[in-house]
Formats: sequence, C-alpha cells, structure tokens
Amino acid sequence: MSKPSASELFNIKNPIHFLALGFGSGLSPKAPGTAGTVAAIPLFLLCSLLPINAFIVVTVFISLIGIWICDKASKDAGVHDHGAIVWDEIAGFFVTMIAIPVSVETVLFGFVIFRILDIAKPWPISWFDKKVSGGFGIMIDDIIAGILGLVIMHLIFNPNYYLL
Repeated sequence: MSKPSASELFNIKNPIHFLALGFGSGLSPKAPGTAGTVAAIPLFLLCSLLPINAFIVVTVFISLIGIWICDKASKDAGVHDHGAIVWDEIAGFFVTMIAIPVSVETVLFGFVIFRILDIAKPWPISWFDKKVSGGFGIMIDDIIAGILGLVIMHLIFNPNYYLL
C-alpha cells in the first residue's frame, strides 16, 4: 500500500490546512519547503511596508499562530511535520528578514541563507528538530533557522549596526 499524497491528507478548502500548506504551495511535488518560502516572499514584501515595530508584531503573530495551525493540520493528517506543512517556512523567512533593508539582493540572499539553514539543520536546529514535537516542534527549528539567518543577514547587510 502506498503512502497517501498530501492532497489526500489535507483539504485545501479547510482554512487551517490552506494556511498550513502555505496557501497551497506545500502541495508542490518537489521541494515543498522551498515552494513555501517562495510563497512567503509576496507576503513579506507587503508586510515590509509596515513600520519595523509592526513588522515584528506580525512576525511574532505568524510564528505563534503557526504553532496552532501546524499542530492542527498535522493532527488532522495524522502525520507529524508532513513536508507539505510549510507555514513554518513562512515564519522562518519573516524572522530572517527582520530589519533588513528590502532589495532584490537582500530578498534573494535571505531566501538562500534561510533555505540552506533549514535544509542543512546545523546545531542547534537539528537538536530541536529531533527532540521537540507537536506544533511547537514543527515551528521551532524554522524559527531558529530564521534567527541564525537574521544574524547572518545583519552581519552582511548591516555590519555597522553591531559596532555602535
């Protein structure tokens, strides 16, 4: 018996599943996490127009509500951290881009650095990925990848910020 496909496990018409699947991007047959991060870019560009404090509030909200969204979708599908659940990638990308000046260069670099960290899962990301379960477990490794990405982005694009 073959493993059920994402489209068999999730109902895209269910608002929770729709969000968990990154507006449907997680249904991509190849690299759903990358597709989910791509789906985050237009939302990020829209939110980047907000003042920095509001952007941070939105990022925290996306991250916190993601715990519930990912937990619910995961339980509905009966599979912990199914690859099609990509809301965590959206949150992680937002974290990576906090207070980064928006340009084609920064968005592309932020995308690449976040994906590298999310895929490679260097310590401590790998520890959280293996040891923490539920919606929080689905979200936390991507949030940590986002934090590491944020540090790298600021060191490259805002190096004088840390010298003040």
